[in-house]
Amino acid sequence: MPPPEVRVIGVQGMPEIKSGDDIAGMMMDAAAQQGTPFEAGDVVVVTQKVVSKAEGRVITIEGVEPSTLAISITEGFRRDPRHTELILRESARIVRMDRGVIISETRHGFYCANAGIDASNIPGSDTVCLLPVDSDLSARGIRAAIKSWLGFDVAVIVSDTFGRPWRNGAANVAIGVAGFDPMLSYVGQEDSHGNMMYTTEIAVADELAATAELVTGKVEGVPVSIVRGYAYIPMEDASIKRILRTGDRDLFR
Repeated sequence: MPPPEVRVIGVQGMPEIKSGDDIAGMMMDAAAQQGTPFEAGDVVVVTQKVVSKAEGRVITIEGVEPSTLAISITEGFRRDPRHTELILRESARIVRMDRGVIISETRHGFYCANAGIDASNIPGSDTVCLLPVDSDLSARGIRAAIKSWLGFDVAVIVSDTFGRPWRNGAANVAIGVAGFDPMLSYVGQEDSHGNMMYTTEIAVADELAATAELVTGKVEGVPVSIVRGYAYIPMEDASIKRILRTGDRDLFR
């Protein structure tokens, strides 16, 4: 029996994405042109930024009227108060504010800096990128388009880079999924020493997203990757909500 192996392939040749673009078609074309076309069972990981661009979630801060709160939060720090105003509008709840940093809970249920809004890898000096309205729906649309064109199933992850409490540095995580169970549960199984596992669940969607970032990076212009060889568990009604911890189980909320 061969040892377990997973391959990660960055998809090069993607053009700058604009609102309304068919990113699924562009991804398939780019992967085929570089000689690594999608295959059945692949996990296709696409960065949030290109999804947001295609869905018209890149906006200009020109004309945004900052509130008194936004101005006071921003005062003394380098962020434009209009940017801060958008962060407040995209937040369901402010978790913590300190030294110009805003940690918020988004309407999706994500906990992240600045409601996931940033200005990196965006053309224009007065534009920012918001998270997709529904990242699961975005992932399902990409998956459906790939199956329609190629005739087979893949799994899809929409990824983004989040900071983490108690650890320096950021890591890619999944913010939308389609076609597979984003969690791998060992509950009810015995380990190699016969010990029963009662709580162990692995957020494989996050692990796959982090793995993909190793080839996509932040400045390489590679927004899509293929994780090949991972035996995911198919799930038609998959949702990122399966990963999000509810308030009754969150000791830190």
